[in-house]
Amino acid sequence: MHGPKNLPKSLDVRLISLLSIRGAAVRRGGRLLFEGVSLELAAGEACVLTGPNGSGKTSLLRAVAGLVRLEAGEVGFGGVDPADARGDLHLVGHADGLKAARTAREELTFWTRWGGGTDAAQREAAEALELVPLLDLEVRRLSAGQRRRLALARMLAAPRPLWLLDEPLSPLDARWREGFGAIMRRHLDGGGMILAAVHDPLPVATRSLELTA
Repeated sequence: MHGPKNLPKSLDVRLISLLSIRGAAVRRGGRLLFEGVSLELAAGEACVLTGPNGSGKTSLLRAVAGLVRLEAGEVGFGGVDPADARGDLHLVGHADGLKAARTAREELTFWTRWGGGTDAAQREAAEALELVPLLDLEVRRLSAGQRRRLALARMLAAPRPLWLLDEPLSPLDARWREGFGAIMRRHLDGGGMILAAVHDPLPVATRSLELTA
C-alpha cells in the first residue's frame, strides 16, 4: 500500500511553533475530569492523549482550541497571543462537523475559504485524499470513512501548524490509516505539530500523555 500522492506543500511561514500546557485542570458538569496536566510540544512533534472514556481527552483538545474553560492552569503558544494562535490551528473532532445536505465540494469549499486556503490548495487536498470522484455527491451519501477524509482534507486545503485531532483514524480502513500516516509525517517534517486523542496508536512516532479518569 502506498500513501497519498501530490500532497500540498507545507507552510513556509508559521505563526506558532510551540504549544505549552501547564497545570491544566478541567471540570465538566460539576465533575473534575483531570488536574495538574502539563505538556510542551515543539515544531515537528506529535503527542497522543490516552486514557479511558471520560478521562477528559476531548475536553483537553477543546481547551487548547479555546472552546472549554480551564478550571486551573494555562495554555500558551510560545509567546504568541492566544487569540492569534488559535486562528492558526485545526480541530477535527470525533464528529466530522459536516452539513449532510451539502455536496462534498460545497463543504470543502466552505472550509477552505473559512480557513483562508486557496483554490489550488483545495484541489490538491481533494486529489491527495482521493475525493475528486466524490465531490458532487451529497455528504449524506458518503461512507463514514469518506466523510472523515473530507473532514481531514480541510487541514491540507487551509494549512495551519497545529492539528488537534480526536480519534482521527476511527472510521478509516487500513489503506487510509496508512495514507493519513503519510500526511501526518509530511506535516511534522514541515515543522507542524499534532496533539491527538486516541485509543489506537497513530502511524507516526509520538510521545504519550495519559489522562486518568
